[in-house]
Amino acid sequence: MKKIIFLIPLLTLMSCYNVEHNCKDFKTGKFKFEYKVDGVKKTTVFERKDSIEIETFEGKTDTSNIRWVSDCEYILQKIHPKNMEEKKAITMKILTTSKKTYTFEFGLVGSNKKQRGIVEKISK
Repeated sequence: MKKIIFLIPLLTLMSCYNVEHNCKDFKTGKFKFEYKVDGVKKTTVFERKDSIEIETFEGKTDTSNIRWVSDCEYILQKIHPKNMEEKKAITMKILTTSKKTYTFEFGLVGSNKKQRGIVEKISK
């Protein structure tokens, strides 16, 4: 009986931590990603239409194909890479979602090195 009394509060605490995964809400729309490079704030704006993404960064626009692996994970591949580095595919994984944002993890396909960021949906 003592074990059951101990487990009830523990189970209650675990149920309060419910990670939201509404990844389908972020398959299309216009988004903003802000991050810092050497202390300078950078902003990338991109529009995603299910299987294509158009990104604008510092006045330059690039288009990439998207291959959805699951509702929360996709592979991004530039359509017109300008060099060998841009030819490398990037894996993107949505970790959590909220009403207007999602936290994601990204890195080169096949690499264990991953980075995280938060993206804001700015329009549908």
